Amino acid sequence: MDIFCYQTHHLVKHDDLNHHGTLYAGRCADWVVESGFTAAASLTKPENIVCLKIHDLLFNEPARLGDLLRFESKVVYAGRTSLISLIRIFRKEQKILEAFITFIHVDREGKPIPHGITITPILPEDIALHEQAKQLHGN
Repeated sequence: MDIFCYQTHHLVKHDDLNHHGTLYAGRCADWVVESGFTAAASLTKPENIVCLKIHDLLFNEPARLGDLLRFESKVVYAGRTSLISLIRIFRKEQKILEAFITFIHVDREGKPIPHGITITPILPEDIALHEQAKQLHGN
């Protein structure tokens, strides 16, 4: 399977701000997980996907009231039972955040089960992201 990118958007509102007047990291983490989940769940049944780990949620720039944020997510690695999504957040064309999230494919009891998904990166950037995610998978 080739790598397909999904987009979602969020408007930063008053309820999303911290005491510094910037986007609260917890709210952003919620949106990041949702975005990564969208990419992972698109490859299998959503009810079989659970979040295992957020890797390095690193802000390059703060988001502020009124910012319209674009979330781009794609699954860049598939293990036997895991899927790793890359999520990037942009304000206009400026990337303000990048994170990887590992999701696990589970049965009704929450036990990991194989998903049978294979990711085949073609573009040089996707190949590099696949290799980066592969390193995360080993940790």
